[in-house]
Amino acid sequence: MNIQRLFRAAKNSVDGLKVLWVEEAFRLEVIILLIALPVIFFLPVTGSLKLLLLLLLILLLVVEAINSAIEAIIDRISLDYHPQSRKAKDIGSAAVLLVLIMNVIAWIYVIC
Repeated sequence: MNIQRLFRAAKNSVDGLKVLWVEEAFRLEVIILLIALPVIFFLPVTGSLKLLLLLLLILLLVVEAINSAIEAIIDRISLDYHPQSRKAKDIGSAAVLLVLIMNVIAWIYVIC
């Protein structure tokens, strides 16, 4: 792999993060992560549980990014209503919801 290709790939990733930052849900989830980070490190639990909480929060950002990509693709194809487009967007949104639920369960478990 040449270094120029690596820099192009990194630039594409940074461009993707800039696009994501426009999404209100993504910004809110980043803020939640930034608030939760110090809390995680001060919780009196094992390193494994701290890592689990951190990774679940990062997973939320990853799934939000994938959901945003799905929405962008659907909107690129057509802005007209179509049941399959609605289905794809709803499933992407459901994936985000499931990861949010995973986070809530993990935080309740660790705190209690």
